[in-house]
Amino acid sequence: MPRSQRRRTALTHPEPEDFDVLDILHAMSDPTRMTIVRTLRSAPERACGTFPVDVAPSTLSHHFRVLRESGVIRQREEGTRRWTALREEELGRRFPGLLDAIVTAYEASAAAGT
Repeated sequence: MPRSQRRRTALTHPEPEDFDVLDILHAMSDPTRMTIVRTLRSAPERACGTFPVDVAPSTLSHHFRVLRESGVIRQREEGTRRWTALREEELGRRFPGLLDAIVTAYEASAAAGT
């Protein structure tokens, strides 16, 4: 089938009441995924190919899927681009302070070189 006729798989996003803290902790346990999260904290929405990470496109897709399926990010398609946003408000309502605590701990660890 020609590439122009292929359909992308529908993006699935969990509802906030289905967020699981262990899934979120797992999703944020990878440095590349933390770079994605930290980037989205300063930009409300970004096109998928514009994140400051040095990984293959297929690997980046995997990282986005892990973050999306845990509820950390929301993605939407617009034309040929896929846009990514942090679900900060929804995460904050479900687990108050969790996102801030994880990012703060990660940044402190990175600053200490551990």
